[in-house]
Amino acid sequence: MSVLDIVIWPDARLTQICRPVLEITPEIEQLLADMFDTMYDAPGRGLAAPQVGRSERIFVFDAGWKTGTPTPIACVNPEIIALSDERLTGEEGCLSIPGVPMDISRAAEVTLHWTDRTGTHERLFTGAEAVIVQHEYDHLDGIVIYDRVEQDVAKDSQP
Repeated sequence: MSVLDIVIWPDARLTQICRPVLEITPEIEQLLADMFDTMYDAPGRGLAAPQVGRSERIFVFDAGWKTGTPTPIACVNPEIIALSDERLTGEEGCLSIPGVPMDISRAAEVTLHWTDRTGTHERLFTGAEAVIVQHEYDHLDGIVIYDRVEQDVAKDSQP
């Protein structure tokens, strides 16, 4: 395994929409392992492929490792199936925008469908996990937290 270089904003690769993974090959499995190593080394709770210069629809996350309860999840071709109407607003950081945390509003619950080497999965994530999933999923669509702040400001300024 190895630690990869993290792409830093305003690198254009962070604004690109990622392409689906056609097959989970040994190369993709190695990428996932390297992404976990990179995320833990950073140290972060999530990391998407564009953040390491790749354009595949892949992200990894582990909401519990910093508190001593590792829960690593690798998501290949994730799809958000549902978002709750209830919102959470909290400070988010981004490994690609170091040292610039921002208050972001996100759905409190998200249902995600994804694939990994063991098969396909669908699960409801809540709280911090829901926030992380949405943050990393945004990266796959070329969206960074700056974009979310701008959207929140625009909503707040509407009558």
